[in-house]
Amino acid sequence: MSNEDRLIKLEELAAHQAKVIEELSDQLAEQWKVVEQTRAKLDRLTERFLSLEETTLDAPAITRPPHY
Repeated sequence: MSNEDRLIKLEELAAHQAKVIEELSDQLAEQWKVVEQTRAKLDRLTERFLSLEETTLDAPAITRPPHY
């Protein structure tokens, strides 16, 4: 195998690896968006849960119905 053939193979390999790295970077960016959206949803649900919990704690105690 000549040096020129080796050089061509190395250039092809480098180009292929650059493409794969770019694809992986794009996928990572998409996954990060999903993680951020999920985190935001979790934060909203947590706030909602805490709000509901506070209103439940302020509710009057459960007593026997009047017909007992």
